[in-house]
Amino acid sequence: MKLEELQALDAFAALSQPTRLQMVRALVVAGPEGLPAGAIGEKVGASSSSASFHLSNLERAGLIQSRREARSIIYSANYDGLAALVKFLMMDCCQGHPDVCAPADKETACAC
Repeated sequence: MKLEELQALDAFAALSQPTRLQMVRALVVAGPEGLPAGAIGEKVGASSSSASFHLSNLERAGLIQSRREARSIIYSANYDGLAALVKFLMMDCCQGHPDVCAPADKETACAC
């Protein structure tokens, strides 16, 4: 297996757990400024120890990132990592026929 396949498997394994999927979605909505761990846990109904476990898993999978601000750890979506995962899925989509990928491109475009 190629490295990018292993990375995609790690990311999909992390996202296959409902709490972690909710966390990633909450962080995508929060934007680049991110959220403190406690706020993420509250949003998804997870205790602080459970939230910490899930956030670590998501960070190891490259889907989120963290930074320290004073005494808090702030988490944010790793948009590059998420984009790489989508790109991995769509890599062989077109096979020389860009019209095949047009619906997926339209659906994944940012609707901001």
